[in-house]
Amino acid sequence: MLSKAMQDAINEQIQKEYHSSYLYLAMAAHCEASNLPGSAQWMRVQSQEELSHAMKLFDHVVDRGGRVTLQAIQQPAAEYKSALDVFEKARAHEQLITAAIHKLYALALKENDYAAQVMLQWFVTEQVEEEKNAAAIVDALRSVGTQGTALFMVDRWLGER
Repeated sequence: MLSKAMQDAINEQIQKEYHSSYLYLAMAAHCEASNLPGSAQWMRVQSQEELSHAMKLFDHVVDRGGRVTLQAIQQPAAEYKSALDVFEKARAHEQLITAAIHKLYALALKENDYAAQVMLQWFVTEQVEEEKNAAAIVDALRSVGTQGTALFMVDRWLGER
């Protein structure tokens, strides 16, 4: 059985994952409007991935006899200065999500909730990959600048996702 504290914390994380999906979709819209279709594609895929993360948490609560309570999703920003700004904000967001996952894992440890620990281990590993990917894109964009042929090449690379 899932404790009330763990259930509430996972419900908060579900909200964060849905917000992440919404944020990446807003970033995709910005990239589309900025004629960066590869970056938009990358963000669309990321948005879908975040939805799958939310559902993984949702299913865990349901499987353990808990109650999912969906929370409001904050409206994300619609405008960014550049592709670099978009991906810097995406990287910062992933760092916030990593901190939230770590906090959730710490609660699972405190509660001796072994099932949640096992499930959350997947998220801990996933966040390492998420931060690594975002950092690599930020590094690439910093190298090429905010416009020109090199930016076009990075955008094409991102569209391959």
